[in-house]
Amino acid sequence: MGFMIKEKNTKTKHNLLELVPTRLYKYKYREENLIDVLVPRFKDRILGKLLQPYLTNPYIRANLDVLGSSTWELIDDKNSVTDIINLLSSKFSNEIEINERVIVFIQNLYRNGFIKFINIKKEIENV
Repeated sequence: MGFMIKEKNTKTKHNLLELVPTRLYKYKYREENLIDVLVPRFKDRILGKLLQPYLTNPYIRANLDVLGSSTWELIDDKNSVTDIINLLSSKFSNEIEINERVIVFIQNLYRNGFIKFINIKKEIENV
C-alpha cells in the first residue's frame, strides 16, 4: 500500500503504515465505553490563563464513535498504524473497508493535531 503522510512544515514524506502514533490530548470515557478527547479551548498559554477563569469547562469534547474510540485506545506509543489496523480488523471483522476508515481517521487525527508520530522525530535524529 502506498499511504504516505507529509511531515508538517517540511517536504519529507513517510510511509503511514510504518509510523507509531502517540496521543497529544487527554481523554475520558463516556457511556457505552466511548471516548471523548479533551481538546483545550486555548492553545495560547497567555490567552488561556486570562480567559480560562470565566469558562465553565477548559476543554472542548471531541466525541468518538465505536471505531474511533477503539483506534484511540490502541494509540499507545507502541503500536504502529499497521498493528492498529490488524487489531481492529479482527475486532470489526464484519465491517467493510476497515483499513481505509482507520487510515483516514489517523490522517485526520494527525492533521488536526490530536496525535503525532514518534518515528518521525527518531528518523530525523538518526540522520
